[in-house]
Amino acid sequence: MEINIIPFSSIYAKDFYDLNIEWLKTYFYVEPFDEEVLSKPDHYIINKGGYIFFAISEDEILGTVALMPTADSHIFELTKMAVLPELRGLKIGQKLMNHCIDFAKKNNFKALMLYSNTKLENAIYIYRKYGFEEVPVEDNSPYERSNIKMILNFN
Repeated sequence: MEINIIPFSSIYAKDFYDLNIEWLKTYFYVEPFDEEVLSKPDHYIINKGGYIFFAISEDEILGTVALMPTADSHIFELTKMAVLPELRGLKIGQKLMNHCIDFAKKNNFKALMLYSNTKLENAIYIYRKYGFEEVPVEDNSPYERSNIKMILNFN
């Protein structure tokens, strides 16, 4: 199966929503902040200087990931990564991760950061494999479910 990574287009907004809602319901629960961001990705991510990418094969969206701007204009949050349930374990998430890291380097980002949960052992393992290091989670984290914050510095 040939997989390509493509940038956001509003025709895929429903795929972005559906993939992420399914993932959240499978592993956690949908927080109001999630519902708001996922239902308006152009407003909350794209129009604020962020990026959304999709893994696609033929005409089917297989997975997605977003890079959201933070208070530091050179650090982006790697977020909203989800892959179709039946295709998990086929390294589609890693292909999306590689794309984000290459994109960040090409665009001179200082770092990528993410929030996760230690219950997601495979994800944490992969983040560490890519060089993400754990940093303290701030008290006002945007996600109730996150208990780990990681950063990948490019300097």
